[in-house]
Amino acid sequence: MQWRFWKRWRKPPMPDPDQPGWERALINHLALDYMRERRRTRRWGLVLKLLILLYLVGLVVAASVRDWDRRMELTEPHAALIEIDGVIAADSDASADRVVGALRKAFDNDKVEGVILRINSPGGSPVQAGYINDEIARLKAKYREAHDGEDLPVYAVAADLCASGGYYIAVGADAIYADKASLVGSIGVRIGSFGLDRLLVDLGIERRLLTAGANKGILDPFSPLPESQRVFIQGVLDTLHQQFIAEVREGRGDRLQGGEELFSGLFWSGEQALELGLIDGLASAGTVAREQLGTETVVDYTQKRDLLDSFAERLGGGMAGALGALFGGLDAGVLR
Repeated sequence: MQWRFWKRWRKPPMPDPDQPGWERALINHLALDYMRERRRTRRWGLVLKLLILLYLVGLVVAASVRDWDRRMELTEPHAALIEIDGVIAADSDASADRVVGALRKAFDNDKVEGVILRINSPGGSPVQAGYINDEIARLKAKYREAHDGEDLPVYAVAADLCASGGYYIAVGADAIYADKASLVGSIGVRIGSFGLDRLLVDLGIERRLLTAGANKGILDPFSPLPESQRVFIQGVLDTLHQQFIAEVREGRGDRLQGGEELFSGLFWSGEQALELGLIDGLASAGTVAREQLGTETVVDYTQKRDLLDSFAERLGGGMAGALGALFGGLDAGVLR
């Protein structure tokens, strides 16, 4: 059968060009080559589609297995891990919506022995950080009321960086841990801008900015900054800074050992932060789960974006950032 198959598709030999019927034989050869190529292309197309199908089925099976394993873990006592990674902003992975959603799921599961916030962030929006800090307090009070005064512990663990807005969130936890080389602190507020008004004068360019409201163009990079506007902005920053300081003092209480330098915007290593009372110990998330919560099982509750959402948001954010850099404007206050 195999011999007949190959023999059936073997092309007949070409006659010499000086023999009659040579043109027809050439056309037949070309037609056979074309048909064979089409069949080969179709065959490989089917193979490729089959491989893609098998790959997708494998992904579904792997996801199902992971999801099944996770559901099994959720029915056993465990520590709930929530990652706060990157800049804290409304459109980031470390947004209040995602972190708060993960916190609520952790507090709603009776098998959770405690929550670990693993923070690796330079800071970001004071509003987003404040939302998370407030929600930690609300969920702890709600849990305490529903469980006859029993508390569900929340621990913050600093990774490489727990600065500014990241530390604002951390002080809402019962205790803060870090590695000896982690960077901790940066308790301050900043607004970034730049001034190009003199450059425009040197280049002979006239700036045409029309506003309704005497201060609507505040911090426009192509306009000079009047002293009255500078004083006003500094007052806003000072107010936000005092709010930050109040949260740190409330969260850390008598554990703080340093003076006013703690609130100057400086940051320290984990080893130094321990001496200053900014953290309570040197430990990783796994160590905290074992030694503080008494469990080896750590389940990740972090809410992450899917691939399409992440690409769309990054694309939109990149375009918005480019336009903002082009036309200037007022940066939001950031805890960094």
